Amino acid sequence: MRFDGKSVLVTGGSRGIGRAIALGFAARGARVAVHYGSNREAAATTKALLDGAGHIILQADVADPAAVARMVDTVIERMGGLDILVNNAGIYEERPLPETSYEDWVDYFQRILNVNLLGAANAIYCAAQHMIVKGGGRIVNISSRGAFRGEPTAPAYGASKAGMNNLGQSLAQLLAPRNIFIGTVAPGFVETDMAAERLAQPDGTAIRAQSPLNRVAKPEDVAYVAMFLASEGAEYSTGAIVDVNGASYLRS
Repeated sequence: MRFDGKSVLVTGGSRGIGRAIALGFAARGARVAVHYGSNREAAATTKALLDGAGHIILQADVADPAAVARMVDTVIERMGGLDILVNNAGIYEERPLPETSYEDWVDYFQRILNVNLLGAANAIYCAAQHMIVKGGGRIVNISSRGAFRGEPTAPAYGASKAGMNNLGQSLAQLLAPRNIFIGTVAPGFVETDMAAERLAQPDGTAIRAQSPLNRVAKPEDVAYVAMFLASEGAEYSTGAIVDVNGASYLRS
């Protein structure tokens, strides 16, 4: 896979899965816009690690529709266009229903959906408007196996990722005639900073044992599939949701 001359926006690109995706695209010739929410230092570190030149970092609150529009416009202006959008930015919080007040429940769902689902939807809208004019593009959404198996203590997260799956499939059907192709990656547990605390707990061994590989995914495992879905030749996979969970959860 090569992406020479392509411009790529990776939301949540400062660390973890997003960093691995940014590194992967840059190593294959792309110019990458690394988005971050609040950790500029981490985004700058990611940029410094990227092969090649022409990369940028930019901040935006993806829960803010106006900020998302400015983010996409900035990438188009500074990079001369946008060929590939990767919606990776997301947050995870647990709120078991029996122990959560109604006020907190409402706030929790609004906060998670605003970032994980509406933020992605708005980024797609803004990017697609540009891609329609330029004659095509690629969009990759990073979802979760939780969209299929459920997230009992993090229901807003599971719901947001299920919504992202349907969003990608719906728009894949609509936009394919415009030469815009959309794929979704659904990882299980991934070895990132966010997951490190959980994996270090006593049940970390059991989590790894969910896969017959006896490990969780590496960020690079997810990045490879994201790049495949964005690559030339993967057009007929538009609308696909690809599991990257080491056979820890199998769906029919």
